[in-house]
Amino acid sequence: MVVAAAGVTTGGYMLPRSAPRSVQETLRGRSALVTGGGGFVGSHIVDALAPETEVTVFDSFVRGDRGRVPDGVATVEADLRDEDALSAAVDGVDVVFHQAAIVSVAQSVEDPTTTHAVNVDGTLAVLEAARRADARVVFASSAAIYGEPTAVPVDEDHPKEPASPYGLEKLAGDHYCRIYADLYGLPTVALRYFNVYGPRQAGGDYAGAITAFAEQARAGGPLRVDGDGDQTRDFVNVADVVQANLLGATTDATGEAFNVGTGTATTIRRVAELVRDRLAPDAEVVHGDPRAGDIRESVADIEKARERLGYEPTVALDAGLAEFLG
Repeated sequence: MVVAAAGVTTGGYMLPRSAPRSVQETLRGRSALVTGGGGFVGSHIVDALAPETEVTVFDSFVRGDRGRVPDGVATVEADLRDEDALSAAVDGVDVVFHQAAIVSVAQSVEDPTTTHAVNVDGTLAVLEAARRADARVVFASSAAIYGEPTAVPVDEDHPKEPASPYGLEKLAGDHYCRIYADLYGLPTVALRYFNVYGPRQAGGDYAGAITAFAEQARAGGPLRVDGDGDQTRDFVNVADVVQANLLGATTDATGEAFNVGTGTATTIRRVAELVRDRLAPDAEVVHGDPRAGDIRESVADIEKARERLGYEPTVALDAGLAEFLG
């Protein structure tokens, strides 16, 4: 069970006592670049880093929000495909948290050329810039690389059969991180996010369903669930994703990939009910047609992250939703 746990506070985020050393102390005084630092996860990483680290945000702000960048944090407004701007921003930093991406399965299906250019070519450009600067890269990978699981929980050795261009693009970035570690000795860590939720989330796939359910509940309902609602997902709070990133910035286990989730499966119907009960107890939960190609079950095996990173999820879904929904 995931519970709120005592730990080491870093920029408002709680790190587990099981971490092999104080991440806060290790990162103090170092320099970091956060690509996509105005986005959902990236902005939370910036918040955690800013009190102790010389941090720079690299973001085109097409999707990111400038208002999320704290005062005093340097900002480079540029696209990942601007290799000169990227190379200049990476030069001299100790670690790159590579969060920038087009995080949309639907857009990758509609326009795979553009999403490939950002998600694959952009990641390769980050790795090349980091190789020249001798900077560590912590890469935001995705559970989408696994496709339809053949068994759950899903560990890192599970077959990779992505069902969308987005999943394939993330798998390419994941593999590039390993190859750059093996061939060039570049310290890389790939973090395979499951369904991240929390403040500043705008939507997207099943984690975005929480936002959609909240909007429907605040409008008085009904809350619409696709299919029978028995689909399971592993919902991980953004604070725990930040924890994993900070641990990835300090671990000796480089050249590796790690699942970032909770290890707990939750049905979509249960999520709708939790949102309904908090925001609109009298609203009805209704069922629509199932989504084409929907994955039935997904939950992370996080033992490798526990053992090698010292990662331990700390935010239970009900507590995380209570904070997120207000």
